[in-house]
Parts: sequence; structure tokens; C-alpha cells
Amino acid sequence: MKILLERDEVSPDKSLDDGRTPLCGAAWNGHEGVVKMLLDRDEVNPDKQDNDGQTPLCGAAWNGHAGVVKMLIERDEATPDKPRNDGRTPLWCAAWNGHEGIVKMLLERDGVNPNKHDNDGQTPLWSAALNGHVEVVKILLNQDEVHPIKHANTGTTPLMCAAWNGHVDVAKLLLERDDVHPNEPTPTGITPLFHAALRGHAGVARVLLECDEVNPDTANIDGRTPLLCAAWNGHTEVVKMLLEREEVNPDKQDNDGRTPLSYAAGNGYAEVVEILLGRDDVDPSKLDVYGQTPLRMAIRHGHTAVVALLQPGGPPV
Repeated sequence: MKILLERDEVSPDKSLDDGRTPLCGAAWNGHEGVVKMLLDRDEVNPDKQDNDGQTPLCGAAWNGHAGVVKMLIERDEATPDKPRNDGRTPLWCAAWNGHEGIVKMLLERDGVNPNKHDNDGQTPLWSAALNGHVEVVKILLNQDEVHPIKHANTGTTPLMCAAWNGHVDVAKLLLERDDVHPNEPTPTGITPLFHAALRGHAGVARVLLECDEVNPDTANIDGRTPLLCAAWNGHTEVVKMLLEREEVNPDKQDNDGRTPLSYAAGNGYAEVVEILLGRDDVDPSKLDVYGQTPLRMAIRHGHTAVVALLQPGGPPV
């Protein structure tokens, strides 16, 4: 490498068709020795972006190459907060992949905005919460500029991200904050509990249900409640947990007139069907807007075990 750089005809900052320079490639792959050699050349621009707007610093941060990141941020020409074309900064990239050492390093630099969002409105905290990076979440929550309730363009918050992927420890950290609202919905009415129930994340659901502000029967714009979502997907543990709450209506219909029992029956979740049938406040003959009962839904989809539970006279003995 050193011999090549000494040749007059070699341009150490020449880009490929995708805009990547030798420094971009070396930084992306964590080759510290090559990075140092290239940075010693006056012609090399340490802040040069490729066609996607990615700088060498951004590539190194994404891949967790702390030594390369350190070398680059020590250069006055390198902008530590320069975003890619998609709006993602080096800090965002490090947070997404859980590189806590690099996150700390970048936050020590002037000019780095810890709350800067990408083109989709997703902040570094949002990305760390989505991927369950507990230590990065802790570091970011200690920054005064970070707003843990900041929404992405879709209306999702960091807490919703943690609920969606079942990251209990991240959810607990966020819920310790006074400025985090555990029952705040998206524009379509989806709450963190809705996410946890839909995906069957019992641990997160339990943590959310411990919050006084959480209404376990909040419906989205389609009229679907957390219980309905849990029953729809056969998440027995979450169903049981929700049915323990007095506020939850186990026979609540959505905009199509379907109940939790209707969805559980239609999808063949016999255990959930049996639990719901054990409730006095569940009507197994309730019709949806198309005139279908839970039994008809089970027959239609060929769920024999559910049909046996729902048929008149109950299951065979």
C-alpha cells in the first residue's frame, strides 16, 4: 500500500463508480493501518461522500470500527454529524447496530445532535430501542437533548419499537421516564400494548399493564383491541393476562363485527377458543357484519378441533 501511494500516477482520493474512495473502503472494513496511511496524504478528503452520501466516518460507525472512528473524528475536516442521503448520521448508524463505545465517542464531539432524525423521522434512540440495544438506550437517555417521546413519520415512538420487538429491558428504561406516555397511540390508534399483544410479547405486555395510565381495552381505528390481536394470533399467555383485567371486554367487536373468539376460531387457535368460551360474557353465536359466527369461521377454514369446541352441545366427551 505504501509503495502504491508513493507513485505519482496513483490518486489516493479517486472515487469508483459508486463514489467510494480508497478511504471509504478502508474505513468500512476497519483497516486502521491503511486509513492512517491515507489520512497522512494531503489530497485525501476524510469527509468525502459516496453516491449514497456516506462518509468514511459513517461507514466505520455502522460497522463498529472504533479505532477508525477515533482517527477520523480527530480530523478537523471530518464532519461528525454529516448524514447520508437517507438522513442517517454516524451516531444513528452506531446506535442502530449497538456500538456503544462509538456512540459515546461521537457524543463527546461538539456538533453532534443526539436527537437528529433520519428522513423517516427515526432518531438514534428510536433505532436503538427497535433493536434492543439497552446500553445505547441508557447512554442516549442521559443526553439532555434527547426526547424519548419523539415520533417517527409513522407516529411510532421508541417505546412502541421496544414493544414491537419484545425488548423488555428497553421498555422498562423508557417507562422510568416521566415524559414517556405508555398509552400514547399512533395516528391509527395503535398503542405500545397493542404492538406487544399483536406480536405475543408477554414480558412487555406485563410491564405495560403495570402502568396506571395504560387502558388495556383501547381500540385502533379498525376497532381492534389488544385482546382481539392476541386472540387473532393465538398468543395464549397474553390473552390470559388481558382477561384478568376488568376493563377488558372479551366480546368486543371490531369494525367488521368480529370478536376475539371469531378471530381465534377462524385461525384455528383451539386453546384460545377454549379460554374465551369459559367466559360468561362471551357470546359464541354473535354474528359479524357478513353474518358469520365463530363456528362458521372455523368450519370455513377446516379447523376441526375448534369446530368440536363450538358445535352445539359442546365438545364430544
